Amino acid sequence: MPALDATTYLNTGASGPSPARVVDAIESCVERHEYESPAEEGMYPCAFDVFDETRAVVADHLGADESAVALTQSTTDGINRIAAALDWEAGDTVVRTDLEHSAGILPWKHLRRHHGVEVEVIDSEDGRIDRDAMADAVRDAKLVCLSSVTWSHGTRLPVEAVVEMAHDAGALVLVDAVQSPGQMPVDVREWGADFVAAAGHKWLLGPFGAGFVHVAPGAETHLDPAHVGYRSVEDPNAEEYAFHPGAHRLEVGTVSPAPYAGLAEAIRTVEDVGYDVIQSRVERLTDRLKEGIGDAETTRLLSPREYESGLVTFAIDDPDPEAFVEALADDGVRIRSLPFPENALRASVHVFNTEGDVDELVARL
Repeated sequence: MPALDATTYLNTGASGPSPARVVDAIESCVERHEYESPAEEGMYPCAFDVFDETRAVVADHLGADESAVALTQSTTDGINRIAAALDWEAGDTVVRTDLEHSAGILPWKHLRRHHGVEVEVIDSEDGRIDRDAMADAVRDAKLVCLSSVTWSHGTRLPVEAVVEMAHDAGALVLVDAVQSPGQMPVDVREWGADFVAAAGHKWLLGPFGAGFVHVAPGAETHLDPAHVGYRSVEDPNAEEYAFHPGAHRLEVGTVSPAPYAGLAEAIRTVEDVGYDVIQSRVERLTDRLKEGIGDAETTRLLSPREYESGLVTFAIDDPDPEAFVEALADDGVRIRSLPFPENALRASVHVFNTEGDVDELVARL
């Protein structure tokens, strides 16, 4: 991972640097697409082959069928495609937690502004939601949106339980899963959510520009996409078009195949390492980091002491935590500040990190 030669990188929760083999796959795809395919199978068939292969790789990684996966540009893009494809009426309610990233907040604000959709926010405490409050809220909801792993605390939210209570109430569920794949296995069948949106540029260590959505079998009947193109429909030349069955209806038109070639290779890389190795190493390193944070006089751990994910959030006794982050970056250590909780910083520990990386951050704290 060439980026690691120049930095102690502890910010994968924002974006992860790619291994060389991922960048090689991207470059090879561009060369194949631009240099060879024009004289051989053609540039569109070449790109479609990459899309088909990547959907299959993503589906296998998530425990899903390939027809249930749509390729997007990012998690935000995927959530917006779902939001825009649902049939909204004034007074419909979206329930979300107060732990969501902007990807799980702004689309509902937009619907409230333009369609009169109501938004109910479930309050949290220390990265946990009140299940009773969620059960009460979903009774009148059309859609529930929650993260699988919170970006603010690194806690795992009870996706399966929320899905069960939402479905019992007749509500759909959309999961922002971007903090999960790459650091922990995800089986969308176990979650049972109607829609799962994620991307490859964080823990999967893939490139920017390659995301994906899983649409549970049958859930596509709720989706009338706001945008349509030749990749959305069964026959773009038909007098009356028909959307693709399954998730493919959410795809639209021409995009570069290169990021998706990178995403497929990134997933293969993670699978080659294996989640047993990844999780055991991340747990050991986060334990080391949390112990160091607890021993420092000017820091306070905000994430759970016990391992849940590689996201470790803590507060420092400093009126300007952003200045501390910038000073660390100047010295070659990358973490990030958070808009909440107050004075919070976040380090992300992945399988490529070392005890030395953790000890360097602790020494700075």
